[in-house]
Amino acid sequence: MAYQPIENYGVIGDTQTVALVGMNGSIDWFCYPRFDSPSVFAAILDDKKGGHFKIAPVSDVTSHKQLYWPGTNVLITRFLSPDGVAEITDYMPIGMDTKAAGSRQVVRRVQLVRGSMAFKLECYPAFNYARDPHETSVIVEGASFHAPGLSLGLASAVPLKQDGNGVFAEFKLEEGQSAAFVLKEIPCGAGCGLTLSEREASEDFKRTVEYWRRWISKCTYTGRWRETVQPSPLVLKLLTYEPTGAIVAAPTCSLPEVIGGGRNWDYRYTWIRDAAFTLYGLLRIGLTGEAASFMDWIDARCHELNPDGSLQIMYGIDGRHALTEETLDHLEGYKGSRPVRIGNGAYDQLQLDIYGELMDSVYLYNKYGSPISSELWSDLRRLINWISDNWRREDEGIWETRAGRRHFVYSKLMSWVAVDRGLRLADKRSFPADREKWLKVRDQIYDEIMAKGWSPTRQAFVQHYGSDSLDASNLIMPLVFFLAPSDPKMLKTLGAIIKPPDKGGLVSNSLVYRYNMKEVSDGLEGAEGTFNLCTFWLVEALTRGGRVDKTKLDEARLIFERMLGYANHLGLYAEETGPSGEALG
Repeated sequence: MAYQPIENYGVIGDTQTVALVGMNGSIDWFCYPRFDSPSVFAAILDDKKGGHFKIAPVSDVTSHKQLYWPGTNVLITRFLSPDGVAEITDYMPIGMDTKAAGSRQVVRRVQLVRGSMAFKLECYPAFNYARDPHETSVIVEGASFHAPGLSLGLASAVPLKQDGNGVFAEFKLEEGQSAAFVLKEIPCGAGCGLTLSEREASEDFKRTVEYWRRWISKCTYTGRWRETVQPSPLVLKLLTYEPTGAIVAAPTCSLPEVIGGGRNWDYRYTWIRDAAFTLYGLLRIGLTGEAASFMDWIDARCHELNPDGSLQIMYGIDGRHALTEETLDHLEGYKGSRPVRIGNGAYDQLQLDIYGELMDSVYLYNKYGSPISSELWSDLRRLINWISDNWRREDEGIWETRAGRRHFVYSKLMSWVAVDRGLRLADKRSFPADREKWLKVRDQIYDEIMAKGWSPTRQAFVQHYGSDSLDASNLIMPLVFFLAPSDPKMLKTLGAIIKPPDKGGLVSNSLVYRYNMKEVSDGLEGAEGTFNLCTFWLVEALTRGGRVDKTKLDEARLIFERMLGYANHLGLYAEETGPSGEALG
């Protein structure tokens, strides 16, 4: 198998884990039973050793297409060939009891829409990131795979043949015919529970479709980009871990920020910052249930503070604190991008900005969701007092640099947000607060950012005190109401950032870099792509400025429309966009 472009994947899931399905019909990433569990299929990180589950036509395919069943996370992969048209429907059942053994499944249904076509199935699991051996058994109902600590069964509508530690099958379908395959955990001996009922499969499909449509129906967004917006909350919902309310930053690990480079990180954990941004997006379009669950998760973390009274920047989805980073040297990495990492060594970094993002999301939840509890306020009050006492410290910043701590402007900005939202929330709810202290700190932070975060020579807010380098994170200033979007210093910062990199800016044909790699030493080797989140920050900053300057609104519209063109065929984005428009990270 050759590596698929990252943008060629769709995603399915059940709010406990996900699978990545390529346009070629191959599941190349699947961790079970949780997002952060070891992989069962990881061909995306090693196309020879990683393991995969592929169903595809035997004959040449002239065209591949993928789409989601309307309003759901049920994925359709379509194959067009001279022999006919075939579709694979992939999903994980949801909307039913998923605690019973064997109830959580990956369902793959192949249907021949037109013509007559032969298919080949290949299922080659590689347990524990391809580190654990397993036994394979072929039985009448399908096959079973037994590894230390985990046994999976593949229920098959066609006879399977064993090939080493995997299985394969070749079968033919005529127009109107279908064949279903179900991969699930089997808690006991080989073949236990491997039943495949067409009626049950049909009921699971209907329940899953109903679940997703019922959930997305609560979305209140009715603007002109409704069909473009809708996939985003659906995929964000997939990234919530239903048992605890945690939200993972991404369901993958070690996908490179540049092909062949070493900036390969594990994102299957809950960053306070990323989760807060997620909640902001969901709350603004009326989807409040996930925010309530996350507030419970945050409340639990507030009872497990570090000895100095601070929060970690990230936690495991079950709340665990240690996320020890290790490399998997036996895997070659996506297209040879080494090292492959699991765990994340940044978990013990100091990043002061997380308190601002957290307090902003709590403030919005109290406004758009439900009033927060007095107990949660007591926890938050302690955190605001902590940031009030510690905001002057250097930290590693939002980009998790590994070149030592700095006085990052964004960290000071979000410290200001933390105190400001604490004051607003206390006033709105008449909560007890250390108002005199907080007011003094908020003003001190503001004055210091204006004095030390602004570069007179660059005529812009810069990355850290004493620097002349730009940073796209400062685009968020008008978004958090630190400065008016029409403030002269904000307009000058926008003007500096929006220039191309060869003229000192950060924008390349509407796409935004986090910072200039030639000017900034972040302690890491290699380059990276443009950062998609920063591009949308630029759009929003220009949009807000466009309320008084229509030319900025026109510019925002153009950048936004261009950015939509960099989404993949399903409207999804990776973390970054590479120099050839490819998805990275």
